[in-house]
This record gives sequence, C-alpha cells and structure tokens, in this order.
Amino acid sequence: MALLFIISGFSKLTAAAGTKAYFAKIGVPVPDIAYIVAVAVELGVGILFLVGFKTRIMAVVLAVFTVATAVLGHGEMAQQTQFLKNLAIAGGFLGFAMLGGGAYSVDGQMARSGRGRVSV
Repeated sequence: MALLFIISGFSKLTAAAGTKAYFAKIGVPVPDIAYIVAVAVELGVGILFLVGFKTRIMAVVLAVFTVATAVLGHGEMAQQTQFLKNLAIAGGFLGFAMLGGGAYSVDGQMARSGRGRVSV
C-alpha cells in the first residue's frame, strides 16, 4: 500500500508545475500549498509507513488523506470506481491503525528492544 503513495509522491515531486496545474484545473483550493501537502504526505508519510515507524499514526494520516483525495479528485460520477478504490485503501489503512505494523516494523523492533511502548 505504501508504494502507491511513494511512487505518486515522487511523480509529483518531479513534475511540480504539471501537478499544480492539474490541482488548479480540478478545483483544489490553494494548489501551491496542496502540492506541498500532497508530496509530504505521499512521499514522507508513505516512507514512514513502509518502514513501520509510528505505523498507527501514519496509517490514520494516509487514510484521511486518501478520503480527502477521493472527495476532491474523484467526486464525479465518471470517477466512481476511483472514488471507491480510495475508500477501500482508506479502510486498509484503518486496519493498520488498529493492528499496528507487526514484529518486523520499526515500531515492533523498538518494542522488542524495550525502547518503545508496547501496545495491545
């Protein structure tokens, strides 16, 4: 799931002008700020989620971001499949928010070594 966001964030990072123009075209408020937020969330939070650092928090951020992009970018009837796809992805992230990243995540390794908080 993380790779969807990392690849998309990298694409936005390398095509800033086109991304901002697209955001403006579809009516995203303040496209310049939306661009920065999108890159930070997709690339930054995507990488943190991938390695399992603060997995539950990163999963919630990605879930909220995914629902927001569903509403802003896929709200038209012609985009119904993309809208539902985004909701399904958000649901997957909420599962990670509930269960955490597992034993091999950074969170799991920190808990095992006693440096992190063990959560139930």
